[in-house]
Amino acid sequence: MLKILTPTVMLFPTIWLSNKKWLWTTVTAQSLFIAFISLTWFKWDSETGWATSNPYMGTDQLSTPLLVLTCWLLPLMILASQNHIKQEPLTRQQMYLTLMAFLQTFLILAFGATEIIMFYIMFEATLIPTLIIITRWGNQAERLNAGTYFLFYTLAGSLPLLIALLLLQQDTNTLSMLVLHYSQTLSLNAWGDKIWWACCLIAFLVKMPLYGLHLWLPKAHVEAPVAGSMILAAILLKLGGYGMIRMTTILDPLTKDLSYPFIILALWGIIMTGSICLRQTDLKSLIAYSSVSHMGLVAAGILVQTPWGLSGAVILMIAHGLVSSALFCLANTTYERTHSRTMLLARGLQVLFPLTASWWFIANLAHLALPPLPNLMGELMIMSTLFNWSYWTIAMTGLGTLITAAYSLHLFLTSQRGPTPTHIMGLLPFHTREHLLMAMHLIPIILLIMKPELMWGWCY
Repeated sequence: MLKILTPTVMLFPTIWLSNKKWLWTTVTAQSLFIAFISLTWFKWDSETGWATSNPYMGTDQLSTPLLVLTCWLLPLMILASQNHIKQEPLTRQQMYLTLMAFLQTFLILAFGATEIIMFYIMFEATLIPTLIIITRWGNQAERLNAGTYFLFYTLAGSLPLLIALLLLQQDTNTLSMLVLHYSQTLSLNAWGDKIWWACCLIAFLVKMPLYGLHLWLPKAHVEAPVAGSMILAAILLKLGGYGMIRMTTILDPLTKDLSYPFIILALWGIIMTGSICLRQTDLKSLIAYSSVSHMGLVAAGILVQTPWGLSGAVILMIAHGLVSSALFCLANTTYERTHSRTMLLARGLQVLFPLTASWWFIANLAHLALPPLPNLMGELMIMSTLFNWSYWTIAMTGLGTLITAAYSLHLFLTSQRGPTPTHIMGLLPFHTREHLLMAMHLIPIILLIMKPELMWGWCY
C-alpha cells in the first residue's frame, strides 16, 4: 500500500515546486508512474482473501480493481483538463492539480481501509475536493446550486450511517472488516433493527445513486469541469457500490426481506432514466442520466446477495467507470471546439474528425454492452441472478437493455452523422493528447475481455 501512497503524497511537492513550463508534463509523468505501479496489486498470492500491509490498510479482490481504476484515472484527468486549465494563472493550475491529487489520496485510503470508520471518514473527505472542483471550475452560473445539491444529498444520507456504525461498534466491539466476518451474526428482530439496516445502506444508495435519490447527479455532472465529471462517473459512484457490498455481509439475515422495495425502485429507475436519456438534447446530461440507469442495475445485483450478482456488479462498476469517463472526455473535446453541448448544434462531426468518430463509435458500443465487452458480461450476470430471484424482472431488465441500446445509438448518430451545420467553421483539429487519452480509456476495456478474472475472481 505504501508503494502507492508515498508517490501519491509526493505529488503535492511536485505540483508546487515544478517549473511553470514543465508543470503539466512532470505531474502527468508521475501520476502515470503511480498508475503503472498500481498494476502490481493484481499479483495475488494471498490465500486468506486479504493482503494487508498493516492492521488498518489492506487489499482484497474486491478493492483491488477499484484501487487500480482510481490510480489509472488521475493521469487521464490531468490529460483531459490540460487544454482549458492551462490558460489560467499558475496558482489556479496548481490548486486544481492539488485537489485532484487529494481526491486520489482519499480514494486510495477509502478503498484500502480495513476499518469501516476509516472508510466512512475517507468516503466523506472526497466530498470536499469534488465540491471545490465543481464550484470553482464549473462552466455555468448553476454550479453553486449543483454543489449545494451534491453536498446536502450526500451529507443527509451519511449522517444516519455514522450513527448506525457507532451502534454496530457498541454491539460487536469492533469495526474491522477483517474481524466482523467471523463475529456472530446479529439477531435483528426489533423494529429499530429495520431502521438501523436502512441507515446503513441509505448513504451508499444516495451515492450510487438509486433512482429517486439521484437528483444531485445530473446537476453535478453538467456543471462540473471535465475532470469533475470523470471522477464522479468513474469512481465516486463506485464508492456507493463498494460500501454496499461491504455492509450487506454484516446485515445479512435482514437484507433478504428488506431489499424488495429497493430492488424494484432500482429496476424501475433503469427504465425511467433510460427514457429520460432518449429525450435529452444536452450531451453531458444524457451521459449523466445513463450512469443512474447503469448504477440501478448494480444496486439490484448487490441487493439480491448471490455470488453471480456481486461479481456482475463489480464487473459492471469497473467497465462503466472506464466507458462513462471516456464518453465525458469525448463530450468535452466536442464542447471545446463547438462551444455548445446541444447535440443538434454539433452534429455531422464524422466528416471533420473521422478518427474521433471511431472513438465515439467504440465508446458507444461499449456503453450499450456489445459482446464480448465486459459491460455485457456484468449485465448478463446481474440479469441472470435477478431472473433467478424473480421471473418478472426479465421484463424490466430486457426493456432497460433495449432503451440503453436506443439512446446509445441516438447519441452516436446525432453527434456524428448527418449534415454538418453551416455555422461550424474553422474547428481546431484533434490533438495527439486527446487521442492518447481515448486510447488509455478504451484499450483497458478491450484487454479486460482477455482476463476478466481480474475483476470477478473475488466471488469464486
